[in-house]
Amino acid sequence: MSAIVNKVLEGSIAEELGIESGDEIVSIDENKMQDMIDYNFFCKSDFLTLEVKKKSGDVEVIELEKDYDEDLGIVFESAVFDRVKPCLNKCIFCFVDQQPKGLRETLYVKDDDYRLSYLQGTYITLTNLTEKDKERIKRMHLGPFYVSVHTTNPELRSKMLRNPNAGNALENLKWFRKNKIPFHAQIVLCPGYNDGAELERTLSDLAELKNTVLSVAIVPVGVTQFRTENLKQVDKKCALETLEIASKYKRVCCSDEFFLLAEREIPPAKYYGNFSQLEDGVGSIRCLLEDFKALKLPNAVKKPLKILFATSFAAKTALDEICKKLSKIKNLTTEVVPVKSNYWGQNITVAGLITTDDLIAALKDKSGDFVVIPSVMLRPYSEDFLDGKTLSYVKEKTGKEFFVIQNIYSMRELTEYLKSLS
Repeated sequence: MSAIVNKVLEGSIAEELGIESGDEIVSIDENKMQDMIDYNFFCKSDFLTLEVKKKSGDVEVIELEKDYDEDLGIVFESAVFDRVKPCLNKCIFCFVDQQPKGLRETLYVKDDDYRLSYLQGTYITLTNLTEKDKERIKRMHLGPFYVSVHTTNPELRSKMLRNPNAGNALENLKWFRKNKIPFHAQIVLCPGYNDGAELERTLSDLAELKNTVLSVAIVPVGVTQFRTENLKQVDKKCALETLEIASKYKRVCCSDEFFLLAEREIPPAKYYGNFSQLEDGVGSIRCLLEDFKALKLPNAVKKPLKILFATSFAAKTALDEICKKLSKIKNLTTEVVPVKSNYWGQNITVAGLITTDDLIAALKDKSGDFVVIPSVMLRPYSEDFLDGKTLSYVKEKTGKEFFVIQNIYSMRELTEYLKSLS
């Protein structure tokens, strides 16, 4: 893998220099780069010398002057320019391993790379963290990281991750503490394994690391019909117990699914702090509701309009509340359409795993002027669902138009559109 340019931002330094998609940045000031960490570090200068290999094969050496912190405006194909560190675990709860064949290729990739954790917020287990990696982390003061802890019990963690190296997690986290490397922790709760007393032990161990632990997110294991492992799903009793245990510790938050399973109200915004693990489903419902409260809605739309909200069962609670308020707009009718997951099985209730045929089935007998869906249903910057079919395919099968909300934690895009119709 190399530092291949994916695109160049309009009006940027890179555009002025004639750098194009497909070019390779070979070096900066004769320094080779292994990832975006190096790239960002070497770019911190008033004067740079770039060695650029054009997609034609020609090599150019470009000298430039810029402000010290000024960005060049280059978006790379990957944040890592050498080989991504692969995941060496065989976790009993791994979602990648329980997927059927025929989905997008990228869905089967398992990485466990500390660089992607730092740069993009992906979760790592630390089982392949080398002394050389630690030296670089310490030297460059990298962090925060996102760590899949799951349990601090060495024997249990080795069993759950099916990797003998998994047992040294707490040792690595103590090294983070010693070197002032902050991290966010994730616990995938598997009933019968790391719940109850084991969860108490894990949270107690993490509490001893004090403010090195920025947050702890507890999420329920996903159990699909394709899983071969004999895993229990989180039920109401387990959810209630987990919420009780988590409430004893600071900076520990349970995902929205625990509150839905326990039939408890979604907590106020202060429970989630700065929503630091939002993409793990921790606080997404509250974030959406809080944002909606701040929006100014139009009093009416000019012509009668009906909007269908195709959603996951997990998000239904939030959308029911939002639609009650939207329906007060004159001439506007709304309906929430939860999508049943026949593909994955009824235990999967998140929007990011909705497939085209399940979406089509849910909308088949519904009438409306257009359907609102969140962008998380689609591959980023595309119209592709995870089953490889497209939004165009869904439009053809349903005969409906779609409004894709890009920011899944806000209804601002939709309300601005409604204002244009008022």
